[in-house]
Amino acid sequence: MGDPPVWLLDVDGVINVKRPGWGAAPFQGRAYALGAEWKLRWAPALVQRIRDLHGDGVAEVRWCSTWCAWPGEVERLFKMPGLDRAFGEVPDFSVAKLAAARAVLHGGRRLVWTDDVEVPEPGPLFDELTADGRALLIRPDPRRGLTPAHLDAIAEYCQA
Repeated sequence: MGDPPVWLLDVDGVINVKRPGWGAAPFQGRAYALGAEWKLRWAPALVQRIRDLHGDGVAEVRWCSTWCAWPGEVERLFKMPGLDRAFGEVPDFSVAKLAAARAVLHGGRRLVWTDDVEVPEPGPLFDELTADGRALLIRPDPRRGLTPAHLDAIAEYCQA
């Protein structure tokens, strides 16, 4: 079996959400970036599933977020291992995120991309990225983030 799919994982609106739908009270913590303190909320069961999929080699999770410039902050809060980053600090995250997705596909790897803003809506760009079935694109509701059903779909896609 070849390399696992690369999962480009956003944070805000995907993990960090107001009302995660995982059946238990969310965890909360504070991260620091740009000289400010940011309150984050997340479902511990969601983060555990992400850690498990990465740790078991089912997916290669990479940060693809505005937090790429400060990965230690979210890794500390989520108790995540040090993950690769899709990019460092960049001026235009929209361009950087799409370039990261295309780079994964052009590199011959399958792609999972979860982002509440930058994953394209159905249309030409969506069709381009998913044309050959090598990409699973998930754009969660930014208030709820990734759900158990999303994680089931990701696991199924990665293990196919």
